[in-house]
Amino acid sequence: MDGLPEDLVERARKLFAGPVEFLKSAPGLEFLPDPTVPEIAFAGRSNVGKSSLLNAITGRNKLARTSNTPGRTQELNFFDVGAPLALRLVDMPGYGFAEAPRDMVKRWRFLVNDYLRGRAVLKRAVVLIDSRHGVKPVDREIMEMLDAAAVGYRLVLTKADKIKASELAAVTAATEAEARKHPAAFPQLIATSSEKGMGIAEVRAAVLEDALS
Repeated sequence: MDGLPEDLVERARKLFAGPVEFLKSAPGLEFLPDPTVPEIAFAGRSNVGKSSLLNAITGRNKLARTSNTPGRTQELNFFDVGAPLALRLVDMPGYGFAEAPRDMVKRWRFLVNDYLRGRAVLKRAVVLIDSRHGVKPVDREIMEMLDAAAVGYRLVLTKADKIKASELAAVTAATEAEARKHPAAFPQLIATSSEKGMGIAEVRAAVLEDALS
């Protein structure tokens, strides 16, 4: 796998094959768990396939809830990985939902911004981009938010099985070009399909590598 040592890929596979448990939801900073282990946060606009990706990474069907109403999750959801506890995955609330009331969007901004700026154990964010659409203005906003908070992030394309290989190559190139404009973005991205298992091992290994960094 490009750029990722085989032993890291295997360690990540074993880690995520072990215990992964939902810990808690945090509607505000006062509800965050104690900052005792590294955290990797997942962000993406509503309907990008974030829950499906988290389920695929952890090999569970229902770890993260997939909702028919995009944008319903308005809390930070924490998942414990490993026994003994090795790291936490943080499912951040989806952004870019058209139907959400303005005050809800404002609350989302404050919660996410405060978490990003104030969380010492946050090692990296993973920003999901729908490969059928590429980088949208709302994606650029979260990228700029992460740049401002000085939180490094990886870009991961979702639903890569839904488009032709030529289209995927084009959206990959365009997304990497966008990444180069952002100081906190990782230069390479990973294309994934939760349905087909494409790129899942790479994301697992990247998560472990970031948690250990």
